[in-house]
Amino acid sequence: MLRLAALFLISLSLAIPASAQQADAPIQQLLQTHSEILLKSSRRTIGPAVDGLANSGLPEAQVVLDKWQNKEMWVNEETGLFVYAEEVGRDTLRIFDFADGSEIGEVPDDSFDQLKPNSGIRGMIATALVQFQLSDPNADTRRRALDAIERGAEESHLAALRASVPSETDETIRTRKERLERLLTIRFGETNEERIAAIQSFGGDLSVDVRAALNPLLTVRIEAAETLPEAADIGRVLTPGSETFPSEEAYELLVRADLAKPRISREEQREALISNIADGQVAGIQVATLDSQAARDMAYAALAEQGTVTAVATETEVDERLANHVFYERYIGAPPEVVAAAQLALKAIENKVAINQAFDLGLDALSLASIYFLAAIGLAITFGVMGVINMAHGEFIMMGAYTGYVVQLFIPDYTLSIIVAIPLAFAVTFGAGVAMERLVIRWLYHRPLETLLATFGISIALQQIAKNIFGTQARPLTAPGWLDGSLVINDIVSISYIRIAIFVLALMFLALFLFVMNRTRLGLEVRAVTQNPRMAASMGINPDKINMLTFGFGSGIAGIAGVAIGLYAKVTSEMGSDYIVQSFMTVVVGGVGNIWGTLLGATMVGSLQKGIEFLNPSNTLAAQTYMILFIILFIQFRPKGIIALKGRAAEA
Repeated sequence: MLRLAALFLISLSLAIPASAQQADAPIQQLLQTHSEILLKSSRRTIGPAVDGLANSGLPEAQVVLDKWQNKEMWVNEETGLFVYAEEVGRDTLRIFDFADGSEIGEVPDDSFDQLKPNSGIRGMIATALVQFQLSDPNADTRRRALDAIERGAEESHLAALRASVPSETDETIRTRKERLERLLTIRFGETNEERIAAIQSFGGDLSVDVRAALNPLLTVRIEAAETLPEAADIGRVLTPGSETFPSEEAYELLVRADLAKPRISREEQREALISNIADGQVAGIQVATLDSQAARDMAYAALAEQGTVTAVATETEVDERLANHVFYERYIGAPPEVVAAAQLALKAIENKVAINQAFDLGLDALSLASIYFLAAIGLAITFGVMGVINMAHGEFIMMGAYTGYVVQLFIPDYTLSIIVAIPLAFAVTFGAGVAMERLVIRWLYHRPLETLLATFGISIALQQIAKNIFGTQARPLTAPGWLDGSLVINDIVSISYIRIAIFVLALMFLALFLFVMNRTRLGLEVRAVTQNPRMAASMGINPDKINMLTFGFGSGIAGIAGVAIGLYAKVTSEMGSDYIVQSFMTVVVGGVGNIWGTLLGATMVGSLQKGIEFLNPSNTLAAQTYMILFIILFIQFRPKGIIALKGRAAEA
């Protein structure tokens, strides 16, 4: 008992000076003003207390809001005074004065209640704290405050933003504040003039946040009247029965506005008539005569006159009401002059968006074209130069991709693994191509049908071998970290770094091919054998050896292409079949046997596919079908492709 009494005296001695110290402080008086709301807080009722603290101008208000949000605010049950505290023991609090932050002392927690705001109240407190955080000395705190405003802007934030701009020392944050202030002015500006000025300052800005601020200003409400009002806030006139404004919707609008009687379905009308049959009659009309819709309408109208059922409109009345009223949109999001400024700004943005969408589509098409060019460049050699229809070309791409995957199993550094995988994939697929040419292709020259069937069988066999070794699951071929992400030009135009890398690799392949074919002895001999194999043989060139090396070179390039494509697409045993059709289309459309034709063909096929997908984005299979049909028609008018072929294939 003596110990309890001592503890009571200690706590009383601490509480008395605390009361004397806090009671007269302005922040404590403000808290006492809202004491009832604070103690019985809910999201619906707490608003005045939060706003009172935020708008008080007291420097201590930020501490109160911060401690309250973190559940560190307590109230003395006896005195009703508010403090903030930290728990120093199981039943002991170290309490502090809100007025000056001084420590009051350590007391038992029996006589203190903790304020525990729910998530909704904490969100309101966080919004109120933003105005203090905007001028915080810590730059990261100011950035977080701007993030909070962007997530949930409120009218009170506008004044706080404007007040914080002049004192901002960080140019990046200052620019961000000024932009955000203009966005908030569009929504919450006091005068139409300042809102219009803010709107005009964003002319042609493609950012999503600008459109998000402007679109609500164009909010409309559909109304109806007998004549079109002459008012500045009237938008377009709507026609009932159009695709965007069905007659049913128009009539329901009239009913809600008490401008027409409600409608009733035929089933509901039938049930009402049946329920009111008496002695073989409905409202004095013989049931036997209700064999037409007009008769049933008349019987229902008679019931309505008797007050038995609710009066409804007939089809004729519906048509008359719709014809006698005009339907229009009324702008309710902003005054007319602000709406006009928003419309002009959005029109300018839409025009710029269209241009950038076209540019973005062009980048996508160029990116896809580079992928098709990589896939087809090897085929341009084996099919275009040698005239060999190699249906297993896609499997050489697949072999290259799996080579990259295996290399990454042993070399965890993704950059180094790709550097090693590229020449290794060339070596593997070069060897496979030479083996295929020596064992199969050399016996089938000038026999295209047999070559097609043989290579198709090899294609199936290679797919099955890959399944047996690697399984049916997709295997990862991971790009280096420096290829992560995208090059973002604006909110509309962006392209991934992997696609940029593939585009650069395609250009490197083009340069390599041109160098080999035009600047090396192998290229000279290949061109000689292609144009006239007998004359080339008479000059000491071995056509058999050149055919072997050429086929191996084309297969090796397909392997390198597989590594590049594997970084972008899934690596499976069937991945080659995804590119074989496009590869053949690329070579044929461009002109068999010409590398520049292959480049133009890849550009045409990629652009055509992206264009069709843009017009029909929900059905990629249809896009593929339309593209193939277009290419068939193209070949009908230009069978030799964009650039006419030369050499052995042209003579065949």
